[in-house]
Amino acid sequence: MIIVGLTGSIGMGKSTAAQMFREFGVPVNDADEAVHELYRGEAVAPVEAAFPGVVKDGVIDRAELSRQLLAAPERLGELEQIVHPLVRAKEREFIAVHRGAGAPFVVLDIPLLFETKAEGRVDQVVVVTCAPEIQRERVMKRPGMTAEKFAMILARQVPDSEKRARADHIIDTSDSFDVTREQIRAIVEQLRKGYCMIP
Repeated sequence: MIIVGLTGSIGMGKSTAAQMFREFGVPVNDADEAVHELYRGEAVAPVEAAFPGVVKDGVIDRAELSRQLLAAPERLGELEQIVHPLVRAKEREFIAVHRGAGAPFVVLDIPLLFETKAEGRVDQVVVVTCAPEIQRERVMKRPGMTAEKFAMILARQVPDSEKRARADHIIDTSDSFDVTREQIRAIVEQLRKGYCMIP
């Protein structure tokens, strides 16, 4: 089974690309969705212990957690040490299930793939990109987004140019959904051919 890592900086259209892979019948494991689940389950107690006051009604309040991290950005690494191993465990379960089912390939949607050195866990990397002005426009439309928060996120991400240089495949979402979908269709066909050629 070929394991494909899907990544891209904030606002590049990675979630849209992941959904299009699903529409082509490709199993996709979403690291962000895994975090959402963990924030309602296994991560609640350890995160509350490290960041008191972030739990409301038994789940982690992401807005409060963001507020605390904006006040002390150096503590982000502490949060990652709690959450990343739990996300990895869910990823391993996903791979095992689909390998057992005989899937030719799967996509791991990993926003911080290069930042967390996750490229060693995948066979190929797909990077989603777009023009910087389109990225900024998309991100600033998000609820609760500020220029300061955007700058903090970008500072922690590997630059888009470096991601593209290290990619096996690039999806440019600057154009229409149809253009994006055609790029993904081509990658899916290539992966299917690649799987068929594996002895």
